[in-house]
Amino acid sequence: MQELIFRVQDSVGRLDRYLADQCSELSRAKVQQLIKEGRVQVNGAPAKASYYPAPGDLVRVQIPQAGPNRPAPEDIPLRIVFEDEHLLVIDKPPGMVVHPSPGHSSGTLVNALLAHRPALAQADLDPQRPGIVHRLDRDTSGLVVVATNREVQLALQAQFQARQVRKVYLVLVHGRLTPERGAIEAPIGRHPRNRKRMAIVVEGGRYARTEYLVREYLGESTLVEAMPQTGRTHQVRVHFSSIGHPVVGDKVYGLRRRPVALPRQFLHASRLAFKHPIEGQDLEFTSELPPDLARSLDWMRLQS
Repeated sequence: MQELIFRVQDSVGRLDRYLADQCSELSRAKVQQLIKEGRVQVNGAPAKASYYPAPGDLVRVQIPQAGPNRPAPEDIPLRIVFEDEHLLVIDKPPGMVVHPSPGHSSGTLVNALLAHRPALAQADLDPQRPGIVHRLDRDTSGLVVVATNREVQLALQAQFQARQVRKVYLVLVHGRLTPERGAIEAPIGRHPRNRKRMAIVVEGGRYARTEYLVREYLGESTLVEAMPQTGRTHQVRVHFSSIGHPVVGDKVYGLRRRPVALPRQFLHASRLAFKHPIEGQDLEFTSELPPDLARSLDWMRLQS
C-alpha cells in the first residue's frame, strides 16, 4: 500500500481535481475511484470528490499496490535503425508512448518490443519497462536506445548519468533566438501547483543544462539544434519556454498562436551517439525529420 500525504497551502478547487494535479501518476478518474473506496481522507475523515480543501487541510491518499500485470506483446511496426544481441536503436514515431502508464496500457513502444523480441519478457528486467534506458515524450519523435538485458541497461544508464551520451534534437522555437550559440542553465522540478507539469524551480529543482546552436531563421521562428547535457523530464521544452522561446506546437509550455499548423510540438531526436556497452566501439545514429515536420519547414521557407 502506497500512502501520499499533502498539506494544502492555498485555496484550491475540488478535491478530485486538486489530487489529480498533485499526483502526476493518477488520472482524475482514478482519484474519484479512490475517493469512492474511502481511500482519501481529509483531516482524518473520508471526503467527497466535490469537497473544496482549505489552507491547512491534511489530505491522505492510500493507493493499493498494483497487481503484477505485464504489458502484452503487440504486433506494431517498428523502425529499427540498429539491432544486435545486446541493444536496439529505434526511430520512434510521434504519438507513441514509450512504456505503459495510466491511460496508456497498450500501443506503446514496450508492447511493440515484446512482440519483436519475446526474450525481453524473460530477461532480468523491469517487467513494466523491459530494457528502457531513456524516454521521449509521446509527441516527440526520434531515436531511442533499448537494452536487451540488465547488464547492458545498467551500462547504458551509467553513460547517460555520466553525460557521455550525445543527444541532439531539432527544435523549432518561437521568435528569433539570439545569440546563435549558447546554453540554458536552470534547475527543473515539478510545478508547485500543477504536478503534471515541470517548471524552473530554484528550491528543490535538479540541475539542468541545454546547449543550443541556431540552424536557420524562418520569419519569426528559429530552427535550433538542442543538445541537453542532462536528462530532466520535458527539459528542452521547459528550458526554451523559460527564456521566452517556447517550442512551436507545444500545447503545455507553448503559445496559442503558431506560425504554422502543427498537430504536435516541433521536437525531434535527430542524433544519438554512445559507446557500445559490450563491444566498446563508438556508435552514432541519425534520423531525418519525419514528414509532418519536414512539410512544415518547407512551407515556412516558402513564406520567409
